Amino acid sequence: MARFIFEYIRQTRRMFIELLDGLNQDAINAIPEGFRNNIGWNFGHIVVSTPGLCYRRTGVQPDRQIQFVESYAKGTKPEHWIGGAEIDALKKQALTTIDVIEQDYRDGVFASITPFATATYTLDMDNIERVLTASLAHDNLHFGYAMAIRRALEGKQK
Repeated sequence: MARFIFEYIRQTRRMFIELLDGLNQDAINAIPEGFRNNIGWNFGHIVVSTPGLCYRRTGVQPDRQIQFVESYAKGTKPEHWIGGAEIDALKKQALTTIDVIEQDYRDGVFASITPFATATYTLDMDNIERVLTASLAHDNLHFGYAMAIRRALEGKQK
């Protein structure tokens, strides 16, 4: 079961990376009217959220260091220009963190977690499979936001 969840998470992230690859820096950083963030922030947010959910919120590794978390964690907003080097680092991190989480899953690191619920979905998560499912849903939610932002930006160019 979890193998399929990992596949879907990776596929969503690859699609998000394709979206980023088709945009220039201005589009990645633009915040259209009616939106609170940009495509780059939505991508960075999913990248830092999954390890935050899997390691920190579960209590498995509550002090785990997560690169870029200060800029993209829940409650943050775009406050700096997201340059090419940062986007490239986030793209790499988007996939490598999933590889690490999957290996830790196979190694039993998440055998016992502290149950919690997220503000977004409010469902109790008492095992890692539920955490991963919520992460997949969360990734897709933010990918949808990014697609909506892209459409809003395309509408401004016409």
